[in-house]
Amino acid sequence: MEIYSGKSVFGGIAIGKICIYKKGQQTVRRTKIEDVEAEKKRYHDAKAEASSQLQDLYDKALKEVGESGAEIFEAHKMMLEDGDYIESVENIIESENVNAEYAVAMTGDNFAEMFANMEDEYFRARSADIKDISERVISILLGNGSEGIKSSEPVIVLADDLAPSETVQMDKELVLSFVTVHGSANSHTAILAKTMSIPALIGCEIPLDDSVDGKMAIVDGFEGKVYVEPDEETLAKKKVRLQEENEKKDLLNKLKGKDNVTLDGQHINLYANIGNIKDLALVLKNDAGGIGLFRSEFIYLESEDYPTEDKQFEIYKTVAQTLAGKKVIIRTLDIGADKQADYFELPKEENPALGMRAIRICLTKPWIFKTQLRALFRASAFGNISIMYPMITSVEEVREIKKIVNEVKEELTNEGIAFKDVEQGIMIETPASVMVADELAKEVDFFSIGTNDLTQYTLAIDRQNQTLDKFYDSHSPAIMKMLKMVVDSAHANGIWAGICGELGADLTLTQEFLKMGFDELSVSPGRILPIRDIVLKTDVSKL
Repeated sequence: MEIYSGKSVFGGIAIGKICIYKKGQQTVRRTKIEDVEAEKKRYHDAKAEASSQLQDLYDKALKEVGESGAEIFEAHKMMLEDGDYIESVENIIESENVNAEYAVAMTGDNFAEMFANMEDEYFRARSADIKDISERVISILLGNGSEGIKSSEPVIVLADDLAPSETVQMDKELVLSFVTVHGSANSHTAILAKTMSIPALIGCEIPLDDSVDGKMAIVDGFEGKVYVEPDEETLAKKKVRLQEENEKKDLLNKLKGKDNVTLDGQHINLYANIGNIKDLALVLKNDAGGIGLFRSEFIYLESEDYPTEDKQFEIYKTVAQTLAGKKVIIRTLDIGADKQADYFELPKEENPALGMRAIRICLTKPWIFKTQLRALFRASAFGNISIMYPMITSVEEVREIKKIVNEVKEELTNEGIAFKDVEQGIMIETPASVMVADELAKEVDFFSIGTNDLTQYTLAIDRQNQTLDKFYDSHSPAIMKMLKMVVDSAHANGIWAGICGELGADLTLTQEFLKMGFDELSVSPGRILPIRDIVLKTDVSKL
């Protein structure tokens, strides 16, 4: 038995086999070949396999997000069969007597550059698609297959680190636990683990090789340990602990259907944070009162190009219909900083957390913003949608947003498209927004505090830098004072205030938030019932 230690970001016990997450990185070398026809056949066989993979992805996406979300894979299949592309690959193989991998790589680079230099926005956007299909074919030629989880059963996912775009594309039903060598307690891998209510460790010095891959293991999120090939005694003890945890969950399930009201009659809304349409089942399973944060940027991270209005509309509509009248607060795109999408072509910055991100992108590139707003307002006709704008620092920004929103409403009205006048709010996640909260409250319908970024900016600590974790104090008196200032400003101006950051799920602070007077906490789905348990047992008047 080998034991490895890491930092726990979510408690619990997971027992299963380890699966090392493959990044799919590949190096293409130029080699001379003797048999041109055989090499061309290798290319066509790989192209056929790529087409089959894309069909599988299309079928999967069709079930999960509908036709508009699946269309990208259909488009990629068509690109694979493009006559000019195929002719270029074959010509390089024939004229230079080189391997198929090199010919595909050269063709992909050439075509991608050609599209990137076109004046038409649509064709420029095809550049990323060309790169994607070329990488897929090269991966098959090199025998790397596709990246991701190679398993048909639930596994413990082990990786060096995971980007947001990688985590959102995983089949969540195959994940028992996350263990990463690097990463921060505030990373999106950690947030995903909390959303799924599964044990997760970061900073675990465990080898990423055959010495652990495929081996039976236990992840103990309480101790922060991984046991590889555990002995019988350890396995027996952990199975007992797992059973105890399952029994606790069963007890919490008895709280389903109960109102979130304290012993002295104070009510608080408990909503769920999600980042994907696939998480809706967790929202319903955990009896959330609604969705307090739908991270729409993951629609962009999962796409190879700017998601169309129709694609976004179908997703927002599905969320609204599934929640059947419960509140659904959708945050407009929060791309930038640690969440990058290549096709946005954002400039490299010395400090991206302080750079072009979130609402700044929307106000700088209003055509992107308008596309999302049109989709959101169209979807509002099918449920109880609210819109929330991130990274606000001034009243002027809110007024500029309102101007664009009014333009979108006018367009939809002129086109005869139905929509509702939805509730609109902002995220309070910068010290600037806290200090002018009284003025901002006069412009919006609600506040939702993003404690992750608010803590980062207030303490001047990069929340992704794990070497600074010991200095990162989310319970800092400065943060607590800011939270109280925000909720007081909201109530003084007749609007409600909530928390949608990770701090809202901290059970040691639930009573403090009730005391402050917060109207809503939006947390990972698995935290809804534990918080409800505390609410039902609390008498705020005695705190």
